[in-house]
Amino acid sequence: MPLLGHRLPNLLFSVFLLALPLFAQEEADVLRARMEVQRVEALVTSGVAPPIELEKARAALVDAQDTVILRQSVSSPDLTEKQGDELIAAASRLFDRRKLAFDDAEKQVKSGIAPQMSLDTSLRDLEFARKQYDLAEARARLARELARSAEVEAALAARLAESRPLSPDVAERFDGNGIFTAEIFQRTNAAFEAEFSKPLPVSAMGQTETHREMGFDHRGRVDVALQPDQPEGQWLIGYLTLHRIPFFAFHEALPGIATGAHIHLGTASTRLTTR
Repeated sequence: MPLLGHRLPNLLFSVFLLALPLFAQEEADVLRARMEVQRVEALVTSGVAPPIELEKARAALVDAQDTVILRQSVSSPDLTEKQGDELIAAASRLFDRRKLAFDDAEKQVKSGIAPQMSLDTSLRDLEFARKQYDLAEARARLARELARSAEVEAALAARLAESRPLSPDVAERFDGNGIFTAEIFQRTNAAFEAEFSKPLPVSAMGQTETHREMGFDHRGRVDVALQPDQPEGQWLIGYLTLHRIPFFAFHEALPGIATGAHIHLGTASTRLTTR
């Protein structure tokens, strides 16, 4: 049975159904914020409301839009490199606005206009925005690493298609018995966890948006973010070899093409075919 087989589509469909109310709420939040901008804009134009109210309404709209980007990235099973950059930008904008709000609140406290306790809400918002940024940065970094890994595999596929040999210093290929299934991965992960007290650091489980964009079928394969020359990578290579599990171990960049050391479990990815 291919890795994850029929379970992956069912899982993704379930995630999609669960995310529908969230996406609808996000769209509603943005719509309400946009309508509020239009309402306040009309009031400012007619002289009923001061311009500062329009600035606040516009800031709330940008907040709603950036929050949509952050929440959707959490619901997404994987991100492309471009989406990772957009995520970082949104989190950075949110943090900057929370920092300005905190600075303004702090000035009011120092000038005696507001009590000390009024800073609590601004401080909580600022700390939450900081955590959001840290999470966004981690997810964007993972997206970049996945993109590099996919580039390496694309370069490998090109070399294999041209029957060009790979230097063992760059990539190690082991065909084993040519079989890699969900059960095999689960056994491998359990053995790794028993050895190192943590699961395999999987960077790509089956097909991802990055592989799809590059035109590669990564279904039934797993990328593991381990350096093959490090102890954990060496242990995994030894385990895979002992149990005749196919893999590719990328030790370094493929010269002139891409960077990204990792271990690819399963046979080489193939090109996607279009109907």
